[in-house]
Amino acid sequence: MGDGKILRLSDAIRARIARKGMAKRTEEVYVDWALRFVRFHGRRHPRELGAAEVEQYLTQLAVVGQVAPGTQNQARR
Repeated sequence: MGDGKILRLSDAIRARIARKGMAKRTEEVYVDWALRFVRFHGRRHPRELGAAEVEQYLTQLAVVGQVAPGTQNQARR
């Protein structure tokens, strides 16, 4: 997934969040988590990724990043 595709993905996320009326800060956080997830999986498109990849990413956050469970839940959304 090239940088252009990542930009389009972030635009799509921002548009969906705007439709839901969420706060700007929430938008920023969700976009950041989504892009981290995509980068972790070698810039593959999220449509190519499933539950196994989500678990891999959350495990990496917990074990390597020592991220708190509440933060992992936020990343899971």
